[in-house]
Amino acid sequence: MAFTIPLQRGASALNKEAFGKTIKVLAVRVPAKNVGVCLKALAGDLLNQPKLQNVAPDESKETKKLLLNVNTSADLSNLPASSQTYIKEHGLGVVEHEVHIGYDYWTTDEVLRAILPPEIQEVPTSFTTVGHIAHMNLREEFQPWKHIIGQVILDKNKNITSVINKLDTIDSTFRNFRLEVLAGTDDMVTEVRESNCRFQFDFSKVYWNSRLHTEHDRLVSMFHRGDLICDVFAGVGPFAIPAARKGCLVYANDLNPDSFTWLRHNMSLNKIRNTIKPYNLDGRDFIKQAKLDLDQAVKDGTLTFPASPESNRAKKQKTNDAKAIDAVSVADVNFKRTKNGYKTFDHIVMNLPAISLEFLDAFRGIYKDEAQLFDDPTTQLPMMHAHCFSKSAEPEQDILERVTEAMGRPISTSETSIHWVRKVAPNKDMYCISFRLGADVAFS
Repeated sequence: MAFTIPLQRGASALNKEAFGKTIKVLAVRVPAKNVGVCLKALAGDLLNQPKLQNVAPDESKETKKLLLNVNTSADLSNLPASSQTYIKEHGLGVVEHEVHIGYDYWTTDEVLRAILPPEIQEVPTSFTTVGHIAHMNLREEFQPWKHIIGQVILDKNKNITSVINKLDTIDSTFRNFRLEVLAGTDDMVTEVRESNCRFQFDFSKVYWNSRLHTEHDRLVSMFHRGDLICDVFAGVGPFAIPAARKGCLVYANDLNPDSFTWLRHNMSLNKIRNTIKPYNLDGRDFIKQAKLDLDQAVKDGTLTFPASPESNRAKKQKTNDAKAIDAVSVADVNFKRTKNGYKTFDHIVMNLPAISLEFLDAFRGIYKDEAQLFDDPTTQLPMMHAHCFSKSAEPEQDILERVTEAMGRPISTSETSIHWVRKVAPNKDMYCISFRLGADVAFS
């Protein structure tokens, strides 16, 4: 039998003392040295309540009290015959005992159900953890109790020191949103560990979604050492940092100056020096600039890639340099180029689902001046990975039509996949479409 929590329906403030409760139970007094044996003999008849002990101290150190089920009658007549016989034959005394429970005993769900009006069926106990921050999206019906909800979440989760509520939708330009602190400290600079990397950022000024961890890992798993990655909407680096750690060279961009600042900070935090090239540009400007910079680096021979441990050791032995070497020249890396020596990106990531597909028109004719350099049939144009939302009953068809509209012509379905990422709202899902940039678009 579970205990019943005291109700505080519609309370305007959290009164923790009001959740105190005293329950009277019967207890069997046993010699302290025989506690283990007696617990085993009476196991099914004890208090057996979550977060409460079946054994309580007695007035004498020589004895302990074994607390019986709250429904046990005064004459023990509703206990099994075997238990009654055990207590009688061993001469165990039966006494009354008071169990005191308070606010800390009750779960988040129990406390909030005791406070919210009965007509509210769903209790808001879910949140996203971002370091020390609990991020909630409270609906309008919960607004009168939002600070109580925040305080309960704070109290019941010891690793949380700030509880915040999202006030509006994400701004598609800088990918941040207004928030309010419901409980705890107003400290939005936090740290998250993901993909064996550390990320620090001001959550109030940049975009971060811990629920995308699996998606970050999924895409990065497609990359190989020596790959060139173009991350158009890099944020604070959830794709770029793990890719660089894996041995890729990443051109990473974000229009939000705060995201750009924290991206550079996270490069330093993860000991990444010259294997991420950060930019703070509009997405379309970056797509053009990254191509120009890569072309120039290939032409000048200044393109650098992460060195393998073997290459590091060899160079250290050769140069007697005590410092770690984390890059080698383009000539030391075996990657695919055309016969004329031309090289382009292997993967282009566009993780801004609200408007990513709108930026695909930036790739129309992007390689028209280099078409003659792609004379090696084994050298391929980049794989594109664009995240997007869809509310359509036929999301794949919807996404393909939008990509076709942005690029000016249909894409080849032979190397195209559409991956469901997560549900964002009841009628809104997030997807990632991956496809090979077609020559008819790139060279047009």
